[in-house]
Amino acid sequence: MEVRLLEATEDPERTICTAARNDYMAEFVGDCSFEEVMESIDGDTIDEKQETLIGHLLDHGHFGPFEHAQATFAVKGISRSCMAQITRHRHVSFDVQSMRYVSFDDVDPEAVREGELVVTPPSASDPDWVGRNQKTGQVDEDAVERRQAVFDDAVANAVESYQELLELGMPPEDARFVLPIGTEVNMVMSMNARMLMHVADMRAAADAQWEIRQMTEAILDLAADWCPKTFAYYEEHMKNRKNRLAP
Repeated sequence: MEVRLLEATEDPERTICTAARNDYMAEFVGDCSFEEVMESIDGDTIDEKQETLIGHLLDHGHFGPFEHAQATFAVKGISRSCMAQITRHRHVSFDVQSMRYVSFDDVDPEAVREGELVVTPPSASDPDWVGRNQKTGQVDEDAVERRQAVFDDAVANAVESYQELLELGMPPEDARFVLPIGTEVNMVMSMNARMLMHVADMRAAADAQWEIRQMTEAILDLAADWCPKTFAYYEEHMKNRKNRLAP
């Protein structure tokens, strides 16, 4: 899996603070400098004033201003299972690699056994992996080896069947039905800062599925560079308060 920030609102926290101050100023913010907009906020510097205002907004549930800062992320190599989970967030915009128009007819089934094309869950090889509805994941070595072999054979056979169907003239949009839900897909998604925090509330939680949690943590790492004061406050004070920022 790889996650990249493609595009984002420049100076997002200036935008957030300006939008928030608009609600309480008699003057039109479009006619004011940012220093004038932030004049009444506590702090000796603009950075301190931004930290004060952003913390106040988040602490008091004034989330609307965070909807003005937008970011677009490219995600490479997540499973169709993970894609199905993240696309349930209807306030996020998505474009997903199409398996109607992109066929995987040049993939070596043996390479699939080595982790190409299909995401392999850690539980396939980790004897201590504990699933969400399991009390323990411990099994003996023979069982783990067999589990990995069954998984590898299943996905390799599915890819071989898919490629054979293509050779027999079946359209890729129909041949894809035999591919596993773990088949890798690339995706572009856009969301505002408020929605990103809501997604993190749900998908970076300890009980979230491992793959979507990994993806969300990678997005949060990028968000920490893009919108640092907001996501530093979120990490310290708000993360894991499930549904806190429900839309």
